[in-house]
Amino acid sequence: MLHVPVLLEESLDFLLNDLSGSYLDLTFGRGSHSQEILNRLSPSGKLFAVDRDLEAVSYGKDNIADKRFEIFHANYSQIDVLFSEQQFNGILLDLGTCSTHLDNHSRGFSFQGEGPLDMRMDTSQGFSAASFLNESTEQEISDVIYKYGEEKASRKIAKAIVAFRNHTLINSTSDLVKIIEGVLKRTGKKHPATKTFQAIRIHVNNELEHLEIALGKLAQLLNKKGVIAIISFHSLEDRIVKNFFKPDIQSLPKDIPINNVVKRAFIALKRKLNLLPKKLNEILDLEVPL
Repeated sequence: MLHVPVLLEESLDFLLNDLSGSYLDLTFGRGSHSQEILNRLSPSGKLFAVDRDLEAVSYGKDNIADKRFEIFHANYSQIDVLFSEQQFNGILLDLGTCSTHLDNHSRGFSFQGEGPLDMRMDTSQGFSAASFLNESTEQEISDVIYKYGEEKASRKIAKAIVAFRNHTLINSTSDLVKIIEGVLKRTGKKHPATKTFQAIRIHVNNELEHLEIALGKLAQLLNKKGVIAIISFHSLEDRIVKNFFKPDIQSLPKDIPINNVVKRAFIALKRKLNLLPKKLNEILDLEVPL
């Protein structure tokens, strides 16, 4: 199935401040954002893309024949190495998993189909979800499910996982779904395995740590008055992004008649994206104190 991105128009209206500029798509996926960026850029514009998934990189090379486009297989936490001498007018991140991961049951991301329990975005390295569940302690599994899935039943699920693997190894998505459904009954529209699958995927791919590393490197790759557009969906990612863009406020004692010192590297907008393009025009001429 083709990946259909959300907020495509809104995010790119915000991102593309110079159609002759140079841009970076750090989460290529199946190229929906990249294709639209290329459609809008002038002949002198340039787009670089990055993805840690070899299938995504192959898709980009096979399906986008455009001299203005170049794609790299890497984790976006490595951007300072990939682009050590480049700066961009805009950088885009669409966080989380791609719908094509969920549709391809052989990748092991989805609880809605039978497949090997892998969940690695980069299948050329790292450990699979099955390895994690079969080799980790009950406490380690419980901690991951609670920390990254915010699952209240994490201890019960971890205990059931260990009990299951004492008889047979956990190898498939259906194995894990069966275990979870034995602990949690479905209430409402959300499947009881949703949070656990999310948690294990985030852990296997070390997603939040890589995000924090990448965020810390964005400023050095951005032109003055450049734009960073980040689309996030769940609270863990959203919290990291918002905290990163918060200004550094130095509060002085109340008896000192001096205002707080505010240092900011970015002007961060947290409003609805369909309101941002107009607001962007108002702020690009502002000087940002470092």
